[in-house]
Amino acid sequence: MMTGFRLNLSPLKEPLGFLKLVEWLTAIFAFGSCGGFSGTNIVSLFCGDGTNKTLNANFQYPFRLSKFPLVDGNTTICNHSVPTTHLMGDSTSAAEFFVGIGVLCFLYSMVALLVYLGYMHVYKDSDFGPIFDFVITAALVFLWLVCSSAWAKGLQNVKDATDTEAISNTLALCKGSNITCEVTDFANMRTLNISVVFGFLNMFIWAGNAWFVYKETRWHSQKFSSQPGPGRQQVPAPI
Repeated sequence: MMTGFRLNLSPLKEPLGFLKLVEWLTAIFAFGSCGGFSGTNIVSLFCGDGTNKTLNANFQYPFRLSKFPLVDGNTTICNHSVPTTHLMGDSTSAAEFFVGIGVLCFLYSMVALLVYLGYMHVYKDSDFGPIFDFVITAALVFLWLVCSSAWAKGLQNVKDATDTEAISNTLALCKGSNITCEVTDFANMRTLNISVVFGFLNMFIWAGNAWFVYKETRWHSQKFSSQPGPGRQQVPAPI
């Protein structure tokens, strides 16, 4: 059996190779739109004496919000001394899990494309290649479902932790006084919403790809080779 590299672009014209290329691209969009995010919410404080103050609530990936100061150092705001105060909440595990699966799929898609385009003759001549490909693809379908669901919940937690109610509860200054705290300018989280969409989109694409990978395995070929052909009659076994 020849095992050398033979460049052949024809697999890209078939669902097996084309979907792997799509998976490579959608994985980039998924982890890129999440891992590269940073934003700022503008918090306005309306003091009782008619003056206004603003605070910047900065946060970014991996969304360990307790590390981002809302008030840095002892500061006087609206004639009140305010100690160092951080945002509340932590969506690190969900965000890093999501980005990690995205990077893993990006790398696996590249390796699979290399095999399809250069070693397809080896891939089709062995049982191990298609079966290994199918098992990994099926596992990644499940992982995309889990990580996308976890990140969707984590993203909602980030939104809740940076809204007016949560920040008002975090700042002692805003409780039981004549000072009103309100988030007047929200960070644009469109890219984070897109990352969730791409997460579930990846799940469906990998699920579709799993079927075409399964067709390359001996399990699929054995299933059809064991079926009687048209017009073929079953001969009863001799007694």
